[in-house]
Parts: sequence; structure tokens; C-alpha cells
Amino acid sequence: MSASALDHVGIAGPDLDALAAAYERLGFRLTPRAQHHAPGPDGVVRPIGTGNRCAMLRQGYLELIAVIDPALPSNTLDRFLARYHGLHIVAFAIEDPETELARLRAAGLAVPGIAWLERPIETEAGRPTARFARIPMPDAPEGRIQLIRHLTPDLLWQPDMLDHPNRAAALEEVALMVADPAEAAARFARLVGVAATAAPDGVVLPLPQGRVRFTAGAAFPGVAAPALPFIAGVTIRTEDGAAALRRIAGAAARETPGGVLVPPEHAGGAALLFR
Repeated sequence: MSASALDHVGIAGPDLDALAAAYERLGFRLTPRAQHHAPGPDGVVRPIGTGNRCAMLRQGYLELIAVIDPALPSNTLDRFLARYHGLHIVAFAIEDPETELARLRAAGLAVPGIAWLERPIETEAGRPTARFARIPMPDAPEGRIQLIRHLTPDLLWQPDMLDHPNRAAALEEVALMVADPAEAAARFARLVGVAATAAPDGVVLPLPQGRVRFTAGAAFPGVAAPALPFIAGVTIRTEDGAAALRRIAGAAARETPGGVLVPPEHAGGAALLFR
């Protein structure tokens, strides 16, 4: 067994409304605001302090996440934000959490178990609950790196949320700037069950859908790391060669050899490369 896709990334900031406004200015259609819930030590599901809005793509998605109730537990998000504002979550899709948990433990990873999470979803028929099973990489210095199984995928990938004014269609790559690309890639490879391969600027972890790139240098032109390790940004495939994005983003975007880059200062701390 292994991960089948780069499922989603999480961009974290101190203010969910401000973060959402920045992504709407870039032409993303976002899901309504939702608060996370998780079971406590007694097994009772209660609200926690974080909430999100998401840009659901035809392949993968972007999660915008922040602490929306400081009186409740932040599920480590406050610790991430103390390092920098931007990308702190990378999730890989799996089919069978129990089988993956057994695989990881057999490989010697001290994985505590399956973590459960849920949140309400606004639909025309009401507010059903989306549920997730997650297996986190223990003590990952890069952030919240995890395997995820969507138990209610139809609630997330609703057809009317998949068409974006900027024509974003797929989450193709997440890029990390790290001190030792080979070491970081090896840890990620153990988690996802996919072998890493050498690349001209570092190491790549290819998945059936999407990939992870590790580099010791700049992951994107002109993007500096506030600290290492740094989840620098993502590459997003568009349906129109980024034509709509160029028009919508205007001066916030610039042409690069790899595509049209929206730098971190315009996207909540994450570099967005559209192509």
C-alpha cells in the first residue's frame, strides 16, 4: 500500500477572513467558513479552535486555515504560526488507514494511531458533517505532514465549487526548502510508501497524482525562506495556460520560466506557481 495522490496543502495565517480575501482576489472560489471538531480523551466530539475555507480543485485542494476561537485548542497551529505564516500542512491521499498504519509501524515509525477530524459542510440540503481519518508523520520538523482518508468525499468535491474564475484545476506539486533534501525526502518516502528520485535541483517524490520537490536552494525565483525547513509553495495547473490568472492577479503576478508566479506576500505566505 502507498499514498495515491498529493491530496491537499494547508496555508495557515492569523486571520482567516484576511487569508480568504487574498485568495478570492486571486480568483479562487472558496467554500464557506467551517470550524473543525475532534474527539477528546473521553471520545466525545467537540469543536476545536481552528477553522478553514478551501479552494477545491478537480485534483486536490488548498486549505486556508486559522485559529478562529483562541479559547479552544489549536491542534498545534499556534506553534506553526510562531515560525512563519504560510504553508504548514501537506496531506497525501490513502485508501485504507488501518493498512497504512500497520505498514508504518512495521517499518519502525512510532505512529500513535489514526486521528479523527470532522467539520460541517454547507450544502443546499443542510449542514452534513465531513469526516476524515488522518495518520500524521511523528515529530515532522516541516509541519503537519500526514496521510488522509476522506470518509465523505462527495461533501467536499461538490461540482459547483470546482469552477474557479482563475481556471485553477489541479494541485500538481508542493515544494520544500530544506537543509538536506535527501534526508527529508527519505522521511517523506517512508510515510507515503513511494521511492524518491534525484532531480536537477534536489530530490523529487513522485506520486500517481502530484509530487513533492525538495531543494536546498530557492524553490521559486525570488522566494527566500524565513526559516528552514520551509514549505515554500505549490504548483497549480490551470485549464487555460494561466490566462485568466494573469488578468485577475495583474501586478501581483510575474512571469517566470516555469509559469506565472504569485509571490508569498500576495498569497498568505505561500508562493503559487500557475501553469
